Amino acid sequence: MLKDRLTPKKVSFSRTEQVHVVHPSDLNGGGRLFGGALLQLIDEVAGIVAKRHAQCPNVTTAAIDNLNFKAGAYENDLLVIIGKVTYTGNTSMEVRVDTYVENIAGYRHPINRAYFVMVAMDDEDKPTKVPQLLIEGANQKGEWEAALLRKENRLQRRKEGF
Repeated sequence: MLKDRLTPKKVSFSRTEQVHVVHPSDLNGGGRLFGGALLQLIDEVAGIVAKRHAQCPNVTTAAIDNLNFKAGAYENDLLVIIGKVTYTGNTSMEVRVDTYVENIAGYRHPINRAYFVMVAMDDEDKPTKVPQLLIEGANQKGEWEAALLRKENRLQRRKEGF
């Protein structure tokens, strides 16, 4: 069973897309989507992607990198949140999550991008191995290489006490 779970996976295997309507309870005092509400939504998508890739019911968020808010969202906007694995280590995965606002014609414009480091956990709450990621094409290779740089930066920040 574990061997099957650890079979290398393509990015498409765990890619996840969710749609959310912005409700009044999602808004801050200025009438825009509250950053914390968006963070909750994208963390959930990152967790789903990680569970799918690892084929493991327990994952945890270890870090969030590059949480960039590019534009706002407002009441009744359709948020499209897309997550995919960009890198795998021994027990961790990097998940890229892009958020778009989609208009009535189906046009999407980006409002947020974030990179999550997710760790697969076993039944005893200990990190457990994850499948390797099968890289297909130049875009995925570029994502992998950029993920290595982000990992190096995280390790350096940790070493410096951040």
